[in-house]
Amino acid sequence: MTSDIAAILAIDGIATGAIYVLVAVGTVLIFTVTRVMFIPFGDIAAFTALTLAALETGHLPGTVGLVLVLAVLASLAECWSLGRSGRVRQIPKALAFYLLLPVLIVLFVRLALPLAPSMPVRIVLALLLVMPISPLLDRIVFRPIADASVLLLLIVSMALHFALVGLGLLFFGPEGVRTQPLTDSAFTVFGVHVNGQTLLIVIASIVFSGLLYLFFGFTLTGKALRATAVNRTGARLMGIRPARSGTIAYLVGSLMAGVSGILVAPVNTIFYDSGFLLGLKAFVGAIIGGLASYPGTAIGAIFVGVLESFASFESSALKEVIVFSLLIPILIWRSIVSPHIEEEVEE
Repeated sequence: MTSDIAAILAIDGIATGAIYVLVAVGTVLIFTVTRVMFIPFGDIAAFTALTLAALETGHLPGTVGLVLVLAVLASLAECWSLGRSGRVRQIPKALAFYLLLPVLIVLFVRLALPLAPSMPVRIVLALLLVMPISPLLDRIVFRPIADASVLLLLIVSMALHFALVGLGLLFFGPEGVRTQPLTDSAFTVFGVHVNGQTLLIVIASIVFSGLLYLFFGFTLTGKALRATAVNRTGARLMGIRPARSGTIAYLVGSLMAGVSGILVAPVNTIFYDSGFLLGLKAFVGAIIGGLASYPGTAIGAIFVGVLESFASFESSALKEVIVFSLLIPILIWRSIVSPHIEEEVEE
């Protein structure tokens, strides 16, 4: 391997790792706030890419049907819960959030599609369509078992992933897609050719990571999410509603998953089930960060991307094995250096 090839592989790995950063940080965000290891996170990214591809061809994306089905189910679940607890007056507000808002988003996309929107508008429409998916899934699946053990939540999350893969096949079909490149520019850095798309991926990762830092450090909502992540019971005693914090975490996470899907779609062919590998590789980066440290998660995700790039050069057939084999020594190391604390189950 020459130095030129190594430089090209390193740049490609950093770009791939930047995609994993967005997914991994979003996964850690949801886990720390809700204790849910949200396995379908990669599916949300894949659905965003498929949605954008459908919008580019002028077709109504399958996300519309998925959002409408989830909105109806979430509305029924919320109304049933409010009715049983005697909070009937809150039902109109719940219907406005869980049903009316998703329907308005779908209607907006339906009306904008015949106008042949430009690329930035199509990106916004795709993000608007996928952002409600995670909060709706949270209300339908995870909210009723919010106080269950982390293991049970993980099992349910895995089952939800397989359900979403089936729904993805139903709503999007088996065909793979690639979207139009966001930029056609190219640069030469220290004698190495760098594609503008690669540079855009890295910049987007840095920008969104910085925005997330500002959100947690300088906004009241971000501090509420941090408090919920540290101690759910203590946050509740301070007037913070963990359910609302969870909804915000899912919204922010969906945005990051959507951005990662939009960035990866021009460089990789995306299928309805492509999200699993994307989320799993990002999960390896999150494990390196201990599922708690955002900087550690970002560094871990970049490392996974670079390792995958060099592994694919040595043996493309074994690159997945090499990447996922990282989990064994990392988990052993984490088990040695991390204190063992029994999980507190809230009554």
